[in-house]
Amino acid sequence: MTTPLPAAPEDRLPDAAVPKLSRGVRTRWDEARETHMLLAPERALRLDAIAAAILAETDGERSFAAIVDVLAEKYAAPREQIAVDARKLLVDLMDKRMMEVVR
Repeated sequence: MTTPLPAAPEDRLPDAAVPKLSRGVRTRWDEARETHMLLAPERALRLDAIAAAILAETDGERSFAAIVDVLAEKYAAPREQIAVDARKLLVDLMDKRMMEVVR
């Protein structure tokens, strides 16, 4: 019996998909640590500046492509690189059940 290969990140989060934080998950600025945090029931992740910027644009209304477009314009960075980095982060959060795709 062969184990199926995991789906590519592009298949799991296509450009038209609309990502959002899962229920009970939120971002917060932690004053004591002076960093952004991603909080979920009984879990907390410290976010670097790039992850915080990506999640700030992930509102459950915009498609992944629209999020990448906003970030590319805002930071004057190559769209392709932003897409790779953002997709990797969001798929990783999907694996941790902290992010979902609503449509």
